[in-house]
Amino acid sequence: MLVSAKEMLTKAKEGHYAVGQFNINNLEWTKAILQTAQELNSPVILGVSEGAGKYMCGYKTVVGMVNGMLETLGITVPVALHLDHGSYEGALACIEAGFSSVMFDGSHYPIEENIEKTKELVKITGEKGISLEAEVGAIGGEEDGVVGAGECADPDECKMIADLGVTMLAAGIGNIHGKYPENWAGLSFETLDAVQQKTGAMPLVLHGGTGIPADMIKKAISLGVSKINVNTECQLAFADATRKYIEAGKDLSGKGFDPRKLLAPGVEAIKATVKEKMELFGSVGKA
Repeated sequence: MLVSAKEMLTKAKEGHYAVGQFNINNLEWTKAILQTAQELNSPVILGVSEGAGKYMCGYKTVVGMVNGMLETLGITVPVALHLDHGSYEGALACIEAGFSSVMFDGSHYPIEENIEKTKELVKITGEKGISLEAEVGAIGGEEDGVVGAGECADPDECKMIADLGVTMLAAGIGNIHGKYPENWAGLSFETLDAVQQKTGAMPLVLHGGTGIPADMIKKAISLGVSKINVNTECQLAFADATRKYIEAGKDLSGKGFDPRKLLAPGVEAIKATVKEKMELFGSVGKA
């Protein structure tokens, strides 16, 4: 059964580790992530962007697929199904469809409007026992057409949003979605520290987990980051393994063209990536 992310993130914050949010794009992705979480006895968050939701034929389809898998695969670790970078309307649609967690990204609105809309969602999610993530200070790079330059959040604005009663807060600390450019300045731990001091026990979220060096990840966790989002890294691993399979001509021998065979190396690559991240984040054995 899907659960809210609240309990797993509260435990992570207290235990100084982080839970990974791994974005899903299709059945293979979802299955690989769930099997790895179960195998490593780790809590996990499945992230769905609005674009991926559309691609997978809508949120109801996603909920049906995930619930079916939890049952059939015998998943016992805590799993949250979470809308990533949602609009206000998107958040409402996911709540309606049966998601257990949503993110409302109001970082591109003036702070007053971000507060207003977040307040309404705090009320709705609170009544239904669904966790809510809010964002202050846009995350850099591009995700499904949402572009940000990687600016740092204002700690006072973070406190204003945290005080509304959200479950977790994504604060921009110089992080970027996708691959990091050569001239990236690194994470601003000063900002993170200042945000943590203002928001106390609130679990903080680090978006754009692909390509941040391991020591920076560990330092971010020590400063209150309890949820780390990974997407691009799984996509790159999947693409690389699939390319090698095809370049080796394996799809041309026997029944190698069967999608179950064709996609298998990519699925294994996703599993390996998820395992590596769960070990780095410290969530292994924490279910």
